[in-house]
Amino acid sequence: MDAIAHRFVETNGIRMHVAEAGEGPLVVLCHGFPESWYSWRHQLTALAQAGFHAVAPDQRGYGQTDRPDAIEAYTQFHLTGDIVGLLDALGEERAVVAGHDWGAPVAWNTAMLRPDRFRGVIGLSVAHNSRRGKEPPTRAMKRVYGDRFFYQLYFQEPGKAEAELEADVRRTLRMLLHSASGDAPPGGAFRNLPKDAGFLDGMSEPDAPPAWLTEADLDFLTAEFERTGFRGGLNWYRAVDRTWELMAPFDGLKVQPPALFVAGERDGVIAMMGQGYLERLRESVPNLRDAVILPRAGHWTQQEAPEAVNEAMIAFLRALPE
Repeated sequence: MDAIAHRFVETNGIRMHVAEAGEGPLVVLCHGFPESWYSWRHQLTALAQAGFHAVAPDQRGYGQTDRPDAIEAYTQFHLTGDIVGLLDALGEERAVVAGHDWGAPVAWNTAMLRPDRFRGVIGLSVAHNSRRGKEPPTRAMKRVYGDRFFYQLYFQEPGKAEAELEADVRRTLRMLLHSASGDAPPGGAFRNLPKDAGFLDGMSEPDAPPAWLTEADLDFLTAEFERTGFRGGLNWYRAVDRTWELMAPFDGLKVQPPALFVAGERDGVIAMMGQGYLERLRESVPNLRDAVILPRAGHWTQQEAPEAVNEAMIAFLRALPE
């Protein structure tokens, strides 16, 4: 990865670490949970070779970027503000923003709230969801899941999930990355469990990492989360109700920039979104150019199928007007 450079920038009141490669039109790559800039390692070099300036930050709470203590510091307004501020720090007026997993809502919302700064948006794994419902998200989750385990509710109590996930970081990552991938048995990380279950209880630990994840990759991720812990990333989940409150003035606002959606056909998040998710996506993202569903791929889209993701992203980027 000699072509990937690293530096720190100041944005939105925090110090942010970014990995970058190439020169040309800016593409910002937002990672998900529990990941880092490293999840975009295959895209950074491919986009650079295609003539783009690819920048993948460690987002707020992750890696070498600042990790504020307050849960209220992890709303979508803070997270989208970080990305807008990143453009300012890089001296760029406009960019395309891409996001995977939790990074996808950041990308969708950044493009929705600041279409003047973002000329395109790419969402991976998680489709855009307009602010829906008349109750806070965690209340709706409790109503829907009742006595069943739901990981986002499990994450709400500070310290509880941290204790489980940090007991053996390498084992946690091995189990989660395998169980949510296309290599796992159907249902993988999203099995029905009793309410008092732990996050890892429904997952399996593989004998070896999947083909798309080397031991060196796992070494890097393990070292990062052994150093930082998981609290920063978990605080994103804990801020969902506050985000829901703050988004009220923007209820019904659509994502106007041209958009691309990419997901794996075996991604458990697709099942969670339910039937008709693409129709709902096209309604809230009227300029959706394409929806690419990758055969046999699971949740870790750009890592499991890097060549297909690179091809789709580059084709979309090259078709955008300047």
